[in-house]
Amino acid sequence: MSRTEAPPLPEPLRVPVADSHTHLDMQDATVEEGLARAEAVNVTAVVQVGCDVKGSYWAAETAAAHPSVHASVALHPNEAPRIVHGDPDGGARQGAREPGGRAALHEALAEIDALAALAHVRGVGETGLDHFRTGPEGIAAQEESFRAHIEIAKRHGKALVIHDRDAHADVLRILAEEGAPERTVFHCYSGDAEMARICAAAGYFMSFAGNVTFKNAQPLRDALAVAPVELVLVETDAPFLTPAPYRGRPNAPYLVPVTLRAMAEVRGTDEDTLAAAVYDNTARAFDF
Repeated sequence: MSRTEAPPLPEPLRVPVADSHTHLDMQDATVEEGLARAEAVNVTAVVQVGCDVKGSYWAAETAAAHPSVHASVALHPNEAPRIVHGDPDGGARQGAREPGGRAALHEALAEIDALAALAHVRGVGETGLDHFRTGPEGIAAQEESFRAHIEIAKRHGKALVIHDRDAHADVLRILAEEGAPERTVFHCYSGDAEMARICAAAGYFMSFAGNVTFKNAQPLRDALAVAPVELVLVETDAPFLTPAPYRGRPNAPYLVPVTLRAMAEVRGTDEDTLAAAVYDNTARAFDF
């Protein structure tokens, strides 16, 4: 089986569910094809997430054109240092860039701020901290960007979508210092059960992706088991994090049922009950 071949459509869910975090602009299918496949398995809503200014405009435009798509806009945590310090190797999708300094970061944040005011933009994110891909020289830019996104989300009354990679304590600290928005979502939740209890006490939503199905992900499953059902979401983060048994092949919103069924097994509940709760939670988190 080719690693580039799309997995087959899973058995449809009986109860509709939403994909709380996807990147349709990074997937091979057209938006219409991706949404049709998702609809075929009862994934009836998706949150399209921007990672830079261009992608955020695309997310907003796509949400305006498709009722089942809801947009979230932001500068990804790894985008902020690229704007400030440049990206000479061109590792990001935008190619090589010259340093723009803090002024360029502030200009980009102003564009995100303007997009966040739009009615069909339901979230601000993915923002947060990434200590895995960004070294010490980029931390200040990440933190400044994260704090700015928190303020934007609160001022516009939008959900805050958090990217937290190897940065649990600092993310929680900055949320406490700034005051988290009323609706805060930990995208691709990556903490353990103890952190899940901290998030639950704060009322933060925890969105679980396909990596909850990986063999080495027992700490994630332990977190899922203790997370209050009213704070649990499901996502693909497509085209990344394809659930087992399709790990390594392209991910897409139509594979949400694979992850949701694994989550139901971890929680000892039936898939219909979990799907209904997850849909309601996602609609509440993103106000749709």
